[in-house]
Amino acid sequence: MIDTDNTKAIAYLPIVDFFAIEGQPSSIEPFGSGHINDTYKIVTNLTNRPNYMLQRINNNVFKNVDYLMTNLAIVCNHIKEKLETMGEDNIEGKVLTPISTLDGQLYYKDVHNNYWRMFILIEGTKTYDIVETTRQAKEGGKAFGRFQAMLADLNPHDIQEVIPNFLNIASRLRDFKEAVSRNVANRLEKVGAEIEFILARENKMNTVLDMASKSQIPLRITHNDTKFNNVLLNKADEAQCVIDLDTVMPGYVAYDFGDAIRTIINAAAEDEEDLSKVTLNIPLFEAYTAGYLESAHHFLYPMEVKSLVDGVLLLPYMQVVRFLTDYLNGDTYYKVNHAEHNLQRTKAQIKLVIEIEQYEDELRSIVEKEAHTYSI
Repeated sequence: MIDTDNTKAIAYLPIVDFFAIEGQPSSIEPFGSGHINDTYKIVTNLTNRPNYMLQRINNNVFKNVDYLMTNLAIVCNHIKEKLETMGEDNIEGKVLTPISTLDGQLYYKDVHNNYWRMFILIEGTKTYDIVETTRQAKEGGKAFGRFQAMLADLNPHDIQEVIPNFLNIASRLRDFKEAVSRNVANRLEKVGAEIEFILARENKMNTVLDMASKSQIPLRITHNDTKFNNVLLNKADEAQCVIDLDTVMPGYVAYDFGDAIRTIINAAAEDEEDLSKVTLNIPLFEAYTAGYLESAHHFLYPMEVKSLVDGVLLLPYMQVVRFLTDYLNGDTYYKVNHAEHNLQRTKAQIKLVIEIEQYEDELRSIVEKEAHTYSI
């Protein structure tokens, strides 16, 4: 008998029958705190065998599920092969393992045009929404550095762009300027200072793309959503597995490094109203950098190392651009709690950029010192 109090979850139970799992489901319940996909934990009637994670893919966000799932399969299989070659144990605990449908497909599409996928559930792990210690920060750096390192020999052109121009600042700035021009929500007069802030930094924030255009840094396969809760840690707070691979796409290592730092070293929330609370935790930056370069130093080029702090500047700036664009467009993309929420987010991220600018030389010195350890 199915053990669940959640009527919505139990309604999805028949979906499980389309996947090639071991045993029969004995319980189903909502799982995790993700905001994009709907996720459910499936416990089976077999002991000492895997349990599973069922997800409904949000195809409003991910328009091409074929691209998404093909990317995921390529990446997971590549990492699994690497782990096997290295003689690692507990491989299913160190990389996501997709479960195919009974007819060998990567996902199942139901009669309501919902898209479903299944993974082996990685048991005995935990995540943190907020980094609390330098140990955790270092483990996060090690995890994302190792993830990039595992994929460094995989051709980025084998991976499809599931969300075109997702972290392309030139594209984001074009969207922003169009929003300014159209002013559909009649909010332009409120944001003169914020617009000036964005435009004053436009050239500098194209640094990573300029380096790429000059072939100074290579295109890599990157995660593109390196917030800390996308790392599973074991009970000892050691990084075990990187998850949420939906945005894995071709990109530059500075993107992943910058987005991780944006979410780790800011002492305040992304939408903090009291801007005096938006400050940098430099020890967390040092710890993350140490962990990242420990895992990634052997494949990085010197110019990629140089680009890392450019990524630290770029990613919060990109959020400034995205939040203000949405504010000018009438809040059509991000969920808001009140009419000025996107503007509040914009101001908080502007303060974060200013803080990073003030400490830029120190951040670069930390990266250079750590890189020197490995003679990069």
